[in-house]
Amino acid sequence: MERYESPVDRAIREAAERGEFDDLPGAGKPLQLRRSGDPDWWLKDLVEREGISVGGAVSLRREADSFPESLADLPTEQAVRAVLEDFNQRVKDDWRRPGVGKGSPVVARLVDVDDVVQQWHRMRREGRSPS
Repeated sequence: MERYESPVDRAIREAAERGEFDDLPGAGKPLQLRRSGDPDWWLKDLVEREGISVGGAVSLRREADSFPESLADLPTEQAVRAVLEDFNQRVKDDWRRPGVGKGSPVVARLVDVDDVVQQWHRMRREGRSPS
């Protein structure tokens, strides 16, 4: 009894017989389909694989999430304020950038400079270092 072979299966078999799959990148390596249960594993892999730079509001939001810990090594309140004011200026500049594509744009928010400075002082009093 002869086994049925679909046109797609036949095309794949014939291509394999011709050696068209022999030198593909990653050949013989396991597929890394999941990373620690992260639902966005595929998106992170795509960004890494394609060398896509995460710019604009996304990187600004990441930077804001790192405050005040990322400021721990700054020696003075004036230095902290300068970094935060520069950050807020970059957020405002990003707001002025024309939107592209469909859907809602990703928007970064300004940080409250006084609030983050207070957190920075509290962190220094408690002797906490950057995580």
